[in-house]
Amino acid sequence: MSKSVERNYLEIHSIDELKESVKIYKDYSINLLKPENFQLNKFFYKNVGKKHHWVDRLVWTDKEWIQYVSDKKVRTYVLKNNNDLAGYFELIFHRDKNEIEIAYLGLLEEYQNKNLGSFLLTVAIKNSFLEKVKRVWVHTCSLDHKNALNNYISRGMKIFKKEKISI
Repeated sequence: MSKSVERNYLEIHSIDELKESVKIYKDYSINLLKPENFQLNKFFYKNVGKKHHWVDRLVWTDKEWIQYVSDKKVRTYVLKNNNDLAGYFELIFHRDKNEIEIAYLGLLEEYQNKNLGSFLLTVAIKNSFLEKVKRVWVHTCSLDHKNALNNYISRGMKIFKKEKISI
């Protein structure tokens, strides 16, 4: 039996359009994952995505994960609460179009509903525009966290495409 899902594509064209998260999180840090660690990407993908039907990468072999995270156009940032893992985002640089895609962004369940998503998204957008791109974009769907779409819009992103898909 198939299920109908609404997918929204959002974009932001300038750091000036960003409506930053104003809350300060003194015990939290977000850092670029260096060196790359496919196990962390795999961990977050599985654990953040398990309630949101993130399934495409579940069939990936370790070799495919390594190849993905080793790609120079992919960057992973990890959110920590002191030394505990809390969330992440992946940016994909599309140099040919001079834009960045926020491929995945999410929090582990115990860190959800604390306004950390707005903090994480603010940092993802700011880090993207440091690369002097003309656009940052993302897609989200009705299976994602209930606050995901509102978070993107609240940070200044605008919907540029909608579609219904069946899964």
